[in-house]
Amino acid sequence: MPSEQSNSNSLSIEELLEQFSSSSERKRKTLIPSIEDKSDELVNLDSAGLKLFDPEGDDWAAGWILQVLNRHQPTFLSTFLENHSEGWFKVYSSSGIDYGSLQKSLLEENFEEADRFTSSCLRELAGEGAVKRGYVYFSEVEEFPSEDLKTLDRLWIAYSQGRFGFSVQARLLNSLGGRYELLWPRIGWKKDGVWTRYPSSFDWSIKAPEGHMPLVNQLRGVRLINSILNHPGIKSRQ
Repeated sequence: MPSEQSNSNSLSIEELLEQFSSSSERKRKTLIPSIEDKSDELVNLDSAGLKLFDPEGDDWAAGWILQVLNRHQPTFLSTFLENHSEGWFKVYSSSGIDYGSLQKSLLEENFEEADRFTSSCLRELAGEGAVKRGYVYFSEVEEFPSEDLKTLDRLWIAYSQGRFGFSVQARLLNSLGGRYELLWPRIGWKKDGVWTRYPSSFDWSIKAPEGHMPLVNQLRGVRLINSILNHPGIKSRQ
């Protein structure tokens, strides 16, 4: 690992980004420190720094670069995003939802706020009744537009190094044989048989367990999350 990082430090920012866009997940992780160390050089590339990535996709490499710029070069990033009112990643909604606030929260690594916005979106997708009562019935999920669920999932994946999102939770559930009682401790929603207390005991950082976010209230059982994870919009992304 040290030799890999040493070699990457000798590369130009253009070469680093080329490798970052095309390498395996493991290799990408080794390049992260070197790219962050050269955040000032990213500014010199202007928009060319993201030309290797598709704004229609969910490549976390692009999301991470944007987060690096936000941490180290916020003025530049603000100017760069002036023509991207909803964020760099293109988003789509069949329900007229503006996902700009979600993309902004994820970009700023404010995962708790992003999670709250996601819950609000699910209620809005469920309809006026869910908005008024403050929660979603599992039976309402079937009518969710696939386009919106895909957008939510794409943004979470893109800004979490591929660690968070509904499709991530679905993949983990499948790897556990569909057993929710094994999923809860795996994603940090339950520990020693006790539900994790919201919001203080959840880990609102990139270091949280894989699949930790977004949250879905499990106090009424598994039917709601099961409906979401088995929705065609999410199943198509697994």
